[in-house]
Amino acid sequence: HRRLRLYSKDTNVPRSRFVECSCGKCSGILGAGTQVRYNSGGNEKMSLEKAEKYLEEKGFLDHVIELEASTATVTEAAEALHVEPGIIAKTMSFLQNDKAVLILTEGTARVDNRKYKDTFHIKAKMIPFDEVENIIGHAPGGVCPFGINEGIEVYLDESLKQFTTVYPAAGNDHSAVKLTIPELEQVAEANGWVDVCKETENGSFMV
Repeated sequence: HRRLRLYSKDTNVPRSRFVECSCGKCSGILGAGTQVRYNSGGNEKMSLEKAEKYLEEKGFLDHVIELEASTATVTEAAEALHVEPGIIAKTMSFLQNDKAVLILTEGTARVDNRKYKDTFHIKAKMIPFDEVENIIGHAPGGVCPFGINEGIEVYLDESLKQFTTVYPAAGNDHSAVKLTIPELEQVAEANGWVDVCKETENGSFMV
């Protein structure tokens, strides 16, 4: 049985991944469904190295920023980088039947289910939290389109185009990559642009 460090249910994604402990021992002591996490520091380093290797091959290694502060959430990344949350390029992981798809959006955007279905002809289904690392190659908090597993399609959402420069993650939750929109399109080897995020009445993207 792993040694587990405990965190409250409303804690945002921290440095290591969360799991729900379902063993009888922990459920009895902590209460069923108590959220816990375990240290995956070795995997984090490997994920960063995979992303850096990929970016080095593309000529963008010098765009990587490693930080002491957490970048696991959009809010944390924005605070660590001293930018507004929208400039953080959020990478969302979806399953389309047996195919994995990544969509990068501006940091505060939310997916519009109708737009998603109109675009991909399938309902939006996020990859379960505890399956993301195995399917994508990076754990939640560090998911990005760099150094990912083979066969994953990558799309960029139109919401990103309101910014000149954005900051996606670089494989772990203490990193970012500073890229212009054309650079992101190039280095992510995106399959194309999509419009799957909600908009407000004035045409801006919903926070």
